[in-house]
Amino acid sequence: MRTKLGILAAGIGLLCLAAPVVAHHSFSVEYDVKKPVKVSGTVVRLEWTNPHAHLYVDTVENGVETTWNFEMASPNILERNGWTRKAVKPNDAVVIEGYAGRVDASRGIANSIKFADGKALFAGAPDQQQ
Repeated sequence: MRTKLGILAAGIGLLCLAAPVVAHHSFSVEYDVKKPVKVSGTVVRLEWTNPHAHLYVDTVENGVETTWNFEMASPNILERNGWTRKAVKPNDAVVIEGYAGRVDASRGIANSIKFADGKALFAGAPDQQQ
């Protein structure tokens, strides 16, 4: 009986460890590497959340205003890349380079963010730096 209970507990433990891996999405499912984007706009807000931070940017193109939602790496990785929670503030003028979403035309994944003063921050994981 104790052996069966031990095996059951070990099995449940392994399933709990595997759940985060199953839940994570693939880059190619949500974003299209064949659709690079370069967006200039004004920061609305930065959401410093796990598993991915999000940066919202207002743009105006051909008279149409759009709010882009750019996914970035986790806050932990962003901090290793030189970010802080206050690195990007509302109303900052930025140029974001990354890739467009497959489904939502105003969603993307950011690789880099450049500011009006020339400063740049990398927004992806270290293995994605080019």
